[in-house]
Amino acid sequence: MISKNKFQSLNVIGLGYIGLPTAAVFASRKIRVCGVDINKETVNTINRGEIHIVEPDLDIAVHSTVKEGFLKASLTPESSDAFIIAVPTPFKDKKQPDLSCVEAAVSNIAPVLKKGDLIILESTSPVGTTEHMAKGLAEFRSDLRIPTLNRSEGDFDVFIAHCPERVLPGRVMRELVENARIIGGMTKKCAEMARELYKIFVNGDCLLTDVRTAEMAKLTENAFRDVNIAFSNELSLISDKIGINVWELINLANRHPRVNILQPGCGVGGHCIAVDPWFLVSASPELARITRVAREVNDSKPEWVVAKISKEVSKMLEGGALCSAEEITIACFGLTFKPDIDDLRESPALEITKRVAAEHAGKVLAVEPHIGEDCFLGSDDLNFFLSNITEALEQADILVMLVDHKEFKSIDKYLLSGKKIIDTKGIWK
Repeated sequence: MISKNKFQSLNVIGLGYIGLPTAAVFASRKIRVCGVDINKETVNTINRGEIHIVEPDLDIAVHSTVKEGFLKASLTPESSDAFIIAVPTPFKDKKQPDLSCVEAAVSNIAPVLKKGDLIILESTSPVGTTEHMAKGLAEFRSDLRIPTLNRSEGDFDVFIAHCPERVLPGRVMRELVENARIIGGMTKKCAEMARELYKIFVNGDCLLTDVRTAEMAKLTENAFRDVNIAFSNELSLISDKIGINVWELINLANRHPRVNILQPGCGVGGHCIAVDPWFLVSASPELARITRVAREVNDSKPEWVVAKISKEVSKMLEGGALCSAEEITIACFGLTFKPDIDDLRESPALEITKRVAAEHAGKVLAVEPHIGEDCFLGSDDLNFFLSNITEALEQADILVMLVDHKEFKSIDKYLLSGKKIIDTKGIWK
């Protein structure tokens, strides 16, 4: 049975870690969805009912909705009732926002827009990006009345809103449905229209505001977490210097009813927390002082880990057991930016492993159970060897815990005996 909702068709521009799950969830509610991506292989994979990323339950949703005819993928957008833009928004040199993917999406959907269409930017963006997008649409389609200023009033032909994603990799399919959504409209009517679309599947609250506040809310959420992580990473540096177990320290401090310190690690990765705070800094560099320092602390943690590994190699050589660094094998456990996913975006673990392999004279192994060798095919800078847990434990002299995948947590501690261990996650301590 086809949905009775006013939105019968939808384009989702960008079929990555957010776009594809969003497209699949809408399609599962009997909305006809055209997913658009610039990668032909991605398009072909989805049209076979398969997926190109790892996310629990996504494969089932894509397979069933493609088979039923509610989801298809294409290289170009088509006419529909609504458009969701979920493309990357990285930063360029000097940490400045790169909006080229958003601008490309705007130019692609502009020719197929019609009166009454709804356009939603989901990509996490610097404040003002939705207005920038609206101005671009207005330039392409001067025949349509398009709101171009935040909190505009009047009658318009096209409705524009910003609704940032707020999901956790590994739980995307569930959190898309359950989590509250912040919806910012260029006008009040725009926000109401966007809420009507999301209420097709969202069980959580849909909180309406203007586009600038919605953009700022997502940056605020991620900057807050980044500052908290930076504090824990700073604690780990201080604790290491004075001989304190930082994980025990944080556990004890968190017993205070109003303290909630996050866990330290080898750095901060992913497309959100490692990127979004820089959007705040770029907007007001003279005011975003805490945000900048937190980013600098977290960005410097990989350098500290690399130095720790180098120091351990030197200690082994000074001990006289081995004659040269070439005889020392290092195994790095985990390459993704967080546990139990296949996402390498902005991963400090991958950065550390590459750095160690570039600087160490001996063999460097990488253990990553969530990524196959084909992921690195054609990589010119791959200077380490992919390995499995058993081989790494047998061959390596130094074990470096970078990402606390569940597979690593279950390793028998007996197998770690006699090894030099650098544990950035505290699971082998």
